[in-house]
Amino acid sequence: MTEASPAALPATITYPAAARLDLVEDLHGHAVADPYRWLEDATDPRTADWSAEQDGLARSWLDAMPGRAALGARLAELMRTGSVGTPVWRAGRSFYTRRGPDQDHPVLYVRVDGVERVLLDVSTVDPTGRTTLDRWSPSLEGTRLAYQLSVGGDEHSLLHVVDVDSGELLDGPVDRCRYSPVAWLPGGEEFFYVRRVDPALVPEDERQFHRRVWRHRVGTPASGDVNVHGDGLDHTYYYGVSLSEDGRWLLVNGVPGTVRRDSVWIADLHGSGELKPVVADDDGVQCAAWIAPDGRLYLRTSLDAPRFRLCVADPETPTEWTELVPEQPDSVLDAVTWLDGTLVLLRTRHAVSELHLHSPGTGAHLREVPLPGTGSVHGLSTVDARTVADRDVLWFGWSDFTTPMSVHRYSLTEGRTELAEAAPGTVVLPEVSTQQLSYTSSDGTVVRMFVVSGAQHPDLPRPTLLTGYGGFAVGRGPGYSATTLAWVEAGGVWAHASLRGGDEEGEEWHQAGRRERKQNVFDDFHSAAGKLIGDGWTTPQQLSIMGGSNGGLLVGAAVTQRPELYAAAVCSAPLLDMVRYEKFLLGRLWAEEYGSASVPSELEWLLAYSPYHRVRPGVEYPSVLFTVFESDSRVDPNHARKMCAALQHATSSDPTKHPVLLRRETEVGHAGRSVSRSVGLAVDQLTFLAWATGLDL
Repeated sequence: MTEASPAALPATITYPAAARLDLVEDLHGHAVADPYRWLEDATDPRTADWSAEQDGLARSWLDAMPGRAALGARLAELMRTGSVGTPVWRAGRSFYTRRGPDQDHPVLYVRVDGVERVLLDVSTVDPTGRTTLDRWSPSLEGTRLAYQLSVGGDEHSLLHVVDVDSGELLDGPVDRCRYSPVAWLPGGEEFFYVRRVDPALVPEDERQFHRRVWRHRVGTPASGDVNVHGDGLDHTYYYGVSLSEDGRWLLVNGVPGTVRRDSVWIADLHGSGELKPVVADDDGVQCAAWIAPDGRLYLRTSLDAPRFRLCVADPETPTEWTELVPEQPDSVLDAVTWLDGTLVLLRTRHAVSELHLHSPGTGAHLREVPLPGTGSVHGLSTVDARTVADRDVLWFGWSDFTTPMSVHRYSLTEGRTELAEAAPGTVVLPEVSTQQLSYTSSDGTVVRMFVVSGAQHPDLPRPTLLTGYGGFAVGRGPGYSATTLAWVEAGGVWAHASLRGGDEEGEEWHQAGRRERKQNVFDDFHSAAGKLIGDGWTTPQQLSIMGGSNGGLLVGAAVTQRPELYAAAVCSAPLLDMVRYEKFLLGRLWAEEYGSASVPSELEWLLAYSPYHRVRPGVEYPSVLFTVFESDSRVDPNHARKMCAALQHATSSDPTKHPVLLRRETEVGHAGRSVSRSVGLAVDQLTFLAWATGLDL
C-alpha cells in the first residue's frame, strides 16, 4: 500500500485559519518572530475555536486511515501480556504490582503467610480509568501503607495512609505531594516525606515548586508537620529521603530541577538530628547515598568517574570516603544493593544490563549473575532485616524486546537464576530479529542503535520507524513494546538510537548532548537515519520518526533540519519553542539542560535549532502528526499548537499526501495512562506513519 484509496481519506484538505501576528522582538540583538503567540493562551476563544477545528481535521484523517481496526485489535492483544513488578519486602510480607490481561491499570497486592490479596486497585477507586497510582511505600513492619493517587494525568498526587490488615484509611488525603518519597520510622507512627509549601505563601508563578522535607505523624493534620529541610535553598529543588533500617540515620538528597548535580545531607536521629552536608551542589557531581545493613554509608558517585564508582564511609564521618569499586572503562554503574553480606552491582554496557557480585570488604569482583538474555533489569530487591526466609535471594524485574515485564530470582547459595513470576497474560508473539549496530556520527563519534526486524519479511528496503530521546541522562535499553512488535509484524523495521544526551555511556555521554552541544543529539539522529538508508534497511520515502517530550524536540529538530530525510513524523508532547519554553509549567527546571534565552550566548544556542523558529516557507515538509495532552503538567501543549500552525502555513508539500495534523486528548497527562487509552493513541500514531511510508497494516 503506497497511497490511501480516494474513498478512505478526504480528497482535499483545508487547514484551519490561524492569524499571523506581526510580532518581532529584539532579544539580545536578535530579531525573533513569534507570529502565533496568541496560541499560547488555551483560554483565548480564538485558540479554543482553532483547536476544535484541528480536532475535526485530525479525526477526519486518522479515523479513515487503513488498517485501524486490525491494528487496534493486535495492539490490545500484545498488551494483554500484562506485567508484574519486583516485590518489596517488609517483615516477611511482600508488596508488588501486577496488571492482568484485561486490566487497564496495575493492581497493588500484598502476600502475607503465603496468601495473596488485593491491597489497592485504582480501577475500583475510579472506574473511569482517570486515576493512577503514582507511588507507594509500606511501613517497616508491613502493617501500614502510604500511597499516592492523581487524577486526569495532572500528577498532583494526594497522599493517603491505609492499614494493611483492615483496609482502614488512617490518614489523608494530603495534597501537594507530587513526586514525594516516603521514609517510614520504626513503629509505623511517623514518616518523612516531601511536600510543597502552601501556595498562598509563594509567588503565583512558583507554586509548582518550593518543596520541603517534612516529618509527619500518622493521623494528625499535615498543617502540624515539622519542616525538616529546604528553607533557604533554591525553590526548584526536588528532594529524596531515606532511612537506615534501624531508624537512626536520615539521608536527604536534593537536586535543583532536573540538573544532574546532587546535594546529600545526613542526620543522626539518635543524636542531634542536625542534617550535615555530605555532598554539596557546587561540587557538580551525581551521588546516591544509603546506609547498608553493615552500618556503613555507601555512595555511588560520578566524582572523578563519569561512568560512576562506588565509595564507602563511616556515617559518623561522612565526608571521608574510601573508594571500594573503581569506575569501569566500558560500562556504567547504575545501582547497588546488599544481598546477604555481598554487594550486587547493576551495570549497563552499551545500554544492556549486567549484574555483578562484589565483596563489601575489599570491593573485589566475585562473579557475574546469569541473566535470561540481552535485555534490561528494572529494580533490585532483597529481603529486609525483619524477614527471615530467602535472605540469600535477589529479585529483579526483567524485560527484553520479546519478553514483557517479569520477575526473576537469583539464589546466592545456588548461584542460579530462575523465573519467579512471568507476566500473567499469554500472547503469541511474532518472530523477530534484534541486533545492535554501530555507526559514526558527523563528528566521528561512534553511536549504537538497536534494530528490530521481522523474520517473515526479509526483503529490504522496508518502511522503518526510527526513534530516540537524547537528553537529561535518560537512556533506554531493550524492552517489551507492543507498538514495536505490531509495527515489525506488519513488515516494518523499528530502530532506537542511543543518542548523546542520554546516559548509555555515562555522564560524559550526557554532557556531550546538552546546552551548547545539543546539536550533537540531532546529528546523531540524522546519522542513524543515514546508516539505515545506507545499509539498505529503508529509503527516505519509507523512513518515519517518532519521539515524545525531549524526544519530541528531537523530532521537531529533525523535521526542520533535514525535511528531505524523513517521510513522516509523530511529535508527541513536544518542546518546540526553545525561546519561551522556560515561561510555561516546569520549563524553568530545564535551563541547565538546554540553556536560557535570558542569557545572550545561550539564546544563540537555542535559536540555532529551535524548531518553531526554523520553520521556513516554501519547504516541502514531511507528513507530521502532533499528539498532545491537555492535562500535561510538564510540557505545555502550546508548543505543538504554535508549531502546527507554523508548519501548516509554511509547507509546500501537497497536504493530501503530506498532511500536518494535531491530535489532542483531554484528562490525560504527560506520563501514566490506562492501557485502553495507550492503545487508542498508538493506533492513531502507527496508522498515520504506516500510511505515509507505505506499510500495509
